[in-house]
Amino acid sequence: MTTSNLRIPDLADKVFLVTGGSTGIGAAVALALAEQGAAVAVHYNSSETQARDVADAITKNGGNAFLVKGDVSQHAANAEIVDKTADHFGKIDGLINNAGAMLGRIPMEESDEAHDRAVVDLNSHSVVWMTRAALPWLRKSRGVVINTTSIAARNGGGGGAILYAASKGFVSTITKGLAKEFVGDGIRVNAVSPGVILTPFHERFSTDEQMKGMVATIPMGRAGTSEECVGAYLFLASEALSGYVTGQIIEVNGGQLMPG
Repeated sequence: MTTSNLRIPDLADKVFLVTGGSTGIGAAVALALAEQGAAVAVHYNSSETQARDVADAITKNGGNAFLVKGDVSQHAANAEIVDKTADHFGKIDGLINNAGAMLGRIPMEESDEAHDRAVVDLNSHSVVWMTRAALPWLRKSRGVVINTTSIAARNGGGGGAILYAASKGFVSTITKGLAKEFVGDGIRVNAVSPGVILTPFHERFSTDEQMKGMVATIPMGRAGTSEECVGAYLFLASEALSGYVTGQIIEVNGGQLMPG
């Protein structure tokens, strides 16, 4: 799938900060926003080479990209990332809270406090800290927040991933709460909930056998791609397309989960 022939005029000249923008869904979203004429801050932590590849692809196509490094699981880093982005572009119109990871498949009884805190800080607390830091800028722009949650938030996750699933359940819930809290500021808050998507996430944490088991539960009979998630983010980012949409979670899962 490509969005190169798609035009969403109201995204042009907007500024988006995409956390976890170096690989997978974050990279695909960053590239797609740039194709629409938006300027993009591509955030990364350890994947500098991949982040530079994303930024280079954007600039080679005439777009405007800015690389910003930081560990979102550390409280102070979130404000630094926002400040660097705002200093560079002069504004922030949209925040894509996409950074997150499972950090290993570890059964609950085998986990320890350090792992517990690492999973929750990366997947849950980072959304709180990053959104709070960006709020003054989003108030000025009457902007948008789009969180990345997961199908695991609804089904409890797979083996060794229940803490990750719970942390994504937090993201789904806070999306709805923030939508109500920020509505008076003209800020819309929504989320995208990917299912089984072919990203470095599963390359690291899922065996071939586990992938086959997950795919067997998908009516479409296959895993999705990062690019197939992009349309949901573009829809939620655009005031023209989703100006009356807030507090919603869009499921992108090939029919694996169909909430009533």
